[in-house]
Amino acid sequence: MAIDVEAERVIPLPPEQVAEYAMDWRHDADWTQGIRSAELTREADGGGFGVGAEVTRTAYFLGRRINYVLRVASYDFPRLLDMVSVAGPMPMHVTYAFDPYPDGDTLARIRVRGGPGGLARLLAPLMARQVRTNIGKDLRDLERRLTQHSE
Repeated sequence: MAIDVEAERVIPLPPEQVAEYAMDWRHDADWTQGIRSAELTREADGGGFGVGAEVTRTAYFLGRRINYVLRVASYDFPRLLDMVSVAGPMPMHVTYAFDPYPDGDTLARIRVRGGPGGLARLLAPLMARQVRTNIGKDLRDLERRLTQHSE
C-alpha cells in the first residue's frame, strides 16, 4: 500500500472510557479531522455496531469532498476497532487501538494504510504527511473532548 502511517498518544483516562467514545461512529465528526458526517448504513450481522457493520463518512481531504464507506473487519471492545473501505476514492484500512498504560491511562493509536493507485500514486508522500498530521490531531482532539467531559 502506498500509505502506512500511525500516530499514538497517552490519554489520562481508562481504555474503556476512551474506547466508548472513540469507537462510537456518532462521534466521528467531533474528533476526526475533515469528517463532516458519519452514518451507520449497515448494521452488524447480529444488529447494532460490530463486525460487518458499515459506516458512511463524508469528509474533506486536501480540499476535496470525499464520501467513503468503512466496514468493520474486527471489533474487540475496548481494545480494537479495525475497518476497511468498501466504497470510496481509494482503498483504505483504518485501525484504532486502545491499550492499558501505567496509572490507569490509555495508549491510543490510529493506523491508516491505503492510498491511491495508478498515476495518483505519485501523490502518496504528500498524502502520507497529511494523513499523519491529521491522525495526530485526531488523537489530540479526542483527548481534549474526553478530558473536558470528565472535568
